[in-house]
Order: sequence, then C-alpha cells, then structure tokens
Amino acid sequence: MDVTLHLAQEPQADALLSRSPLAALVGMLLDQQVPMEWAFAGPYTIAQRLGADDLDAHDIARRDPEAFAALLSAKPAVHRYPGSMAGRIQLLCQYLVEHYDGDPARLWAPPATGREVLDRLLALPGFGRQKAQIFLALLGKQLGVQPEGWRAAAGAYGEPEAYRSAADITGPESLARVRAHKQQLKAEAKQAKDQQDHPKNPKKS
Repeated sequence: MDVTLHLAQEPQADALLSRSPLAALVGMLLDQQVPMEWAFAGPYTIAQRLGADDLDAHDIARRDPEAFAALLSAKPAVHRYPGSMAGRIQLLCQYLVEHYDGDPARLWAPPATGREVLDRLLALPGFGRQKAQIFLALLGKQLGVQPEGWRAAAGAYGEPEAYRSAADITGPESLARVRAHKQQLKAEAKQAKDQQDHPKNPKKS
C-alpha cells in the first residue's frame, strides 16, 4: 500500500500500518475501549515482540494461545484487555489462513464490489457492522481501494469531508475533530438516557 497513514500518531507504527494490510486489520480489531492511537500502535508492538518486520497471519494463527496472550500482556500492554484481544487476533488470523491463504488484501481484490467487500469484512471474527464499515471507508478514503459502490456500502463513514472515524484521520487536526465528534455522540447518548430515566413530565397514576 503506497500511502502513509497517521492513525497511531507514531512514525514507525504508522509506517507498518501503511505497508501491511494485516497490521491495518489488526489495528482496526484493537480499536475498541482504548484510545485510537493505542489501538493502532498495537500491530507494531506485536511485530517488535515477535522479532519481525511485519505481521504474518500463518505465524500468529499457529502460535500457542497462552504464549501469545502473554506477549500482548507484557508491559506496556497492547490493549486494556490483552488476553481477550490476543484470542481475537488469533481467531482473525486463523480465519484469514483458512479462507484467504493468510493474505488480507484478497478481501478487497478486484473485481469485488463495495457491497461484497463489506460482506467479507463482516464475516471476519471480531468485525461487526460499524467496524467493517469504518475499515471499508478507510480503504476507500486513504488506501486507494475504491470498489464500485464503496461509499454507499460504508454508510455514513464513507461520506466525504466527514470526521466520524479512523477513516477520516490524516493528522493531529483531523484526529481532534474525530475525537470531538465522538465526545458529542457520547454526550447526546447520555442526555437521551437521562431523559429516558428521568422524564420531565411523568404520567400521573
């Protein structure tokens, strides 16, 4: 992938994400319940601890689960929940080995449509609709992978000039805008919950 991502906000980690489809997928998998930079720095940390320049699905898939979990748990931990995420990464790699000979790029190889790529991403262990759509938007917006209908398949995350997700981050400024958007969504969700729990005009019995 001849592009430079800025998701980890750390040059070596971002360089790995930029050249390695598997690293990008693993970073996307890790992107939950931790700051985005922490999640996307994870693939580089894992590669370093494996003594490798890249991540290899075949290698990760066949590793001893306890040893791999320990590798992710070593300080500084790769994730807030390194043990469970180690299992998810191995499941992802095992799926890629079984279905794509360990090559994630085959998920979006031509002549697949945007809808087909989304369906393939949805089939990955650990990828729900939101995560799959964000990754599809990342492919289209930053990695030059733009199958027919990709924006529609990515939903709101595929919209141009949006600042909703990792797909829209190209540097510190856009990271701040995405973070502000997420904080706004959390505030709105909290407000809606508070209104549901404590209605202003409760019905009298």
